[in-house]
Amino acid sequence: MGVALVWLRDDLRLDDHPALRAALDRGLRPLPVYIHAPEEEGDWAPGAASRAWRRRALAALAEALQRRGSRLLLARGPTLATLQALAARTGAEAVLWTRRYEPAVEQRDAHIKRSLRQAGLHAESFNGALLFEPWELATRQGDPYRVFTPFWKSARAHWRTLSTWDAPARLPALDALDLPAGERLDDLLPAPSPAWDGGFWPHFTPGEDGARAAMQAFLDGAVHGYAQGRDFAAEAGTSRLSPHLHHGELSVRRVAAAVLAAGDAIAEPDRDRFLAELGWREFAHHVLHHYPRVPDHNLDPRFDDFPWAAADEPRLEAWRRGRTGVPIVDAGMRELWLTGWMHNRVRMVVASWLTKHLRQHWLHGARWFWDTLLDANLANNTQGWQWTAGTGADAAPYFRVFNPVSQARRFDPEGAYIARWVPELARLPLPARFAPWEHPELARRVAPGYPARPQVDLAAGRAAALAAFAALRGGRAG
Repeated sequence: MGVALVWLRDDLRLDDHPALRAALDRGLRPLPVYIHAPEEEGDWAPGAASRAWRRRALAALAEALQRRGSRLLLARGPTLATLQALAARTGAEAVLWTRRYEPAVEQRDAHIKRSLRQAGLHAESFNGALLFEPWELATRQGDPYRVFTPFWKSARAHWRTLSTWDAPARLPALDALDLPAGERLDDLLPAPSPAWDGGFWPHFTPGEDGARAAMQAFLDGAVHGYAQGRDFAAEAGTSRLSPHLHHGELSVRRVAAAVLAAGDAIAEPDRDRFLAELGWREFAHHVLHHYPRVPDHNLDPRFDDFPWAAADEPRLEAWRRGRTGVPIVDAGMRELWLTGWMHNRVRMVVASWLTKHLRQHWLHGARWFWDTLLDANLANNTQGWQWTAGTGADAAPYFRVFNPVSQARRFDPEGAYIARWVPELARLPLPARFAPWEHPELARRVAPGYPARPQVDLAAGRAAALAAFAALRGGRAG
């Protein structure tokens, strides 16, 4: 029985795995291999939170393979040399993998594919991460989409029946192969020390089993009322599947198929809204593929001349640590620091505060999210920050400045989210909890350690942002 190397990256699952299926369909014995080579990912190598998750996800995958009679081989890069050496040692005739779409990784993978094929190996990559390849959809003029609504309309028009493939109960044994011992997981991805990730795991369970459990919990709960509930910060109204999708523990086809299979059990507005959120993820990858400079550059070149404020490290650090003096912003930043995740509505609020009220360049925020988010996907992270900053595809206009107090009153009406993540404010009555600087004596008595006032006055910060935008466009901001 021949051998196929199944090269694993952000596809740490066995269910609905096209590369694994292709190996079995070709009558080959799959040898799952993970190669640790972050230095090959350019300026956007995985951040600390992603590494902490990956460590646990790889351990879970190794156990799942062992239960099926196989094993996971861990190796260290360089990737091409490692694959070539392993193929020569095992007599492998194929190397199969799931495509990734980050610019540096795409270039690396293309070089690897060419080199393996030149060496006489069957090298093939598969779409195991998206509903549509980024190049499959185009405008009538053949151009990439830059606005979500027509992109998603086109995607729905080209929708295919979502067939999925169940993980095999058993896999061919690898005992007869001359395999190297491989690297130890503790050497490739050491456990954080001190254990700063301890607050993550009461909220998330890395690995395929945890992903399937999270999906089922969503289908049984939060999907019902999702269209409205997803915006309320204190409620469990979102899917919380993003870390599992990012690490490929769950295929997006599996998630979409499960939602569609529920039929009338899920109200149409809830179903359509959730599928559109998956569509936003597709759109982000579409933009990243066609505009590979966007992780570091504005998609809208007009903003290349925008008068961002000079980098202010004390203000940036206060924002990172949840010490801005704006409760909803601080709640979001503390939730991120403690759990590795932040509610999507609050992500927009904290990003607006940084890029509009403080007028700090969106890359400061993108870099911080990249290091601290468990779902730090380059396409989504870039899209989210450029959308809020007003510099990207289908962006919110720069002159649309979120008022964090209004946002808190609307989407945390009981102040429960603020009370949970900024507990020193929990004893304040609601009006003061949303804007403690408006009740200075009460705030000083109840929460003496909390900042007495916001980093900038809300009205003044908004006015400065609008003036900067007006200067950019040579007229009034509107």
